[in-house]
Amino acid sequence: MTEIGFYHLQREALETALPKLLEKVRERGLRAVVLAGSAERVSALDDRLWTYSREGFLPHGKAGDGYAADQPIYLTTEPENPNGATVLVLVDGIDADFKDTFARCVDMFDGRDEAAVQAARQRWTDAKAAGHTITYWQQGERGGWTVAG
Repeated sequence: MTEIGFYHLQREALETALPKLLEKVRERGLRAVVLAGSAERVSALDDRLWTYSREGFLPHGKAGDGYAADQPIYLTTEPENPNGATVLVLVDGIDADFKDTFARCVDMFDGRDEAAVQAARQRWTDAKAAGHTITYWQQGERGGWTVAG
């Protein structure tokens, strides 16, 4: 079964937290697919991953860029895994029927949006009922992640 981590964004916006999380994925030598809710979000995340740090960037690609299989991080709105990723990152409240094909799934949701929190609770309930291993992560004072109750 896929291990699913629910990441409750409280102190930072997705655009700040996601690159940090993807850095950790890359440090472990893993590949990721980021599944977003719209082409506009994919475009915004694409721009962000190129510019979020003065020290560097996160190598990645999206549909239309070419060489999808070679991308360590792939941004998409489609249920696909063209780069052979083992980590699926869900944003925008997306739930993916194909998450079972990944070793780990990260579900990032905005804790400042009550509708997003309620939807995440339902995804948690559904994932637990399906037999997935579930963890819940909260941002600490400095934006780092800790496992919570």
